[in-house]
Amino acid sequence: MRRAREREAMIRRFVIPGAALLLLLIVIVVVICVKAFGSKKPEEVIPESTTVPEIAPTVMESSSTEEASEEIEEGYVLQRMDTTEALNFSRFEGNISSTYGVFIDADNGIILAGNDYNERIVPASMTKIMTVLTAAKALGITGENWAENPVLQDTFTITREITDYSFVHECSNVGFEVGEAVPVIELFYGTIMPSGADAALGLAYYVAGSQEAFMELVNQDLAELGLSQSSHFTNCIGLYEKDHYSTSLDIAIMMKAVMDNPFLRDVLSAHVREIPASELHPNGIILSNLFLRRIEDRDTHGEVIGAKTGFVNQSRNCCVSLAEDKNGKEYICVTIGAEGKWKCIDDHMYLYQKYLPE
Repeated sequence: MRRAREREAMIRRFVIPGAALLLLLIVIVVVICVKAFGSKKPEEVIPESTTVPEIAPTVMESSSTEEASEEIEEGYVLQRMDTTEALNFSRFEGNISSTYGVFIDADNGIILAGNDYNERIVPASMTKIMTVLTAAKALGITGENWAENPVLQDTFTITREITDYSFVHECSNVGFEVGEAVPVIELFYGTIMPSGADAALGLAYYVAGSQEAFMELVNQDLAELGLSQSSHFTNCIGLYEKDHYSTSLDIAIMMKAVMDNPFLRDVLSAHVREIPASELHPNGIILSNLFLRRIEDRDTHGEVIGAKTGFVNQSRNCCVSLAEDKNGKEYICVTIGAEGKWKCIDDHMYLYQKYLPE
């Protein structure tokens, strides 16, 4: 009995006060937690209605995009859509095989789609659109009456230096012979249609006396187009060299300038052209723009007016083209990195179908 009374006294003396103190501590902790966290707003959840919708593949109005404008020669303004709003090629579910490119509304200068279009690329023979642009500018071949310009009927004699250069670098050629006097007009068509290095070098030598001097003119023209910070050309053909580079977007701007020249528009629009027979070429020479001929019977919801292809190992198959829809509105497409000529054509056809109205 005495031990029981002693345990009871101990419980009253120590356990009960201890339990009360523990309970008080628990209450204090709870109150502190409520004050600290009870007034915090719940984590905000963005409702689905405010998420950025996927952009429909239609012509974007310039007022609906964040854009930065860059003045281009002759008042051409290119409105560069924010990359979060431009349709990247990856969003076309594998229908585009090219790794770089851009698709623009050429009339309004609005980028509609693209993939790394400000990244440096190897332009390959797309370079030749600047070759003919610089040559035409230097020779004063402008305006609607270009056919009356006597310089086009002047001749340039093909040299051993030109044919050796083409042979050593394994370039595509028209087939001009050493000592052959070629009309200047045929040098333009030969540069673009069969992508002839002999013709391109002929233009360079005719205009400036050497390829090196001609490239100084080309880079001056790139500067006038506002492209000197992102494009630099070291040869008139498109051979791969360390300091020979551009971007998809720059190529599109060059194409706009080329197609605004009536004579060059005719050059890039020709599907087939025959150089008359001569002593060196008894059957004449047939020039052909294979890209235009291969795409002319395919449905692009319009007509591909002009094009220039290219290929080197560093860029794979590439092309710049301009098309008109049924209302005469113009679009420019540039793609780089397709694994095959037909893949390149398919990419252009797909983008034109996507954006040109039926």
